[in-house]
Amino acid sequence: MAPRKLSSKRSRKDAAAAGTSAAPEFDNHRFRSTEHQQRFEAIKGWSFHRERRVQLRDDEYTDFQEEIVRRRWTSLVTPMAKFDSDIVLEFYANAWPTEEGVRDLRSWVRGQWIPFDADALSQFLGYPLVLEEGQECEYGQRRNRADGFDEEAITQLLCIPG
Repeated sequence: MAPRKLSSKRSRKDAAAAGTSAAPEFDNHRFRSTEHQQRFEAIKGWSFHRERRVQLRDDEYTDFQEEIVRRRWTSLVTPMAKFDSDIVLEFYANAWPTEEGVRDLRSWVRGQWIPFDADALSQFLGYPLVLEEGQECEYGQRRNRADGFDEEAITQLLCIPG
């Protein structure tokens, strides 16, 4: 007589025991860690306000339109028609720093790293500003002027306390 075949099905007892593991699992395809998955759960009620497209006629605000073209900001003023809010929330949840003072300028979305440092943003925008070696952008110039940039005053004016 041949030995009896073991069933590949798990019993209810085995299934119940497997469901009570000590460490909660997280979806490592969607999240960097348990903390990031918990962050997603905390923000998943966020809603998004659609950007409104402003269509200007060719003869309206020509200086403004020329400046947009000069700075290569056309992609910035052309909002996306559709987006998946779950993917956007995953990006924000996974970009959230979990350690004090540690900033990783990339996020994990659906199994891929998405950088959002200055180089990545510049590439996304089509390299809108090309600086010479040692040259600062206009923002950097204003920020570094002795008379022109009071971060504390701006923070108090624009930010909500806490």
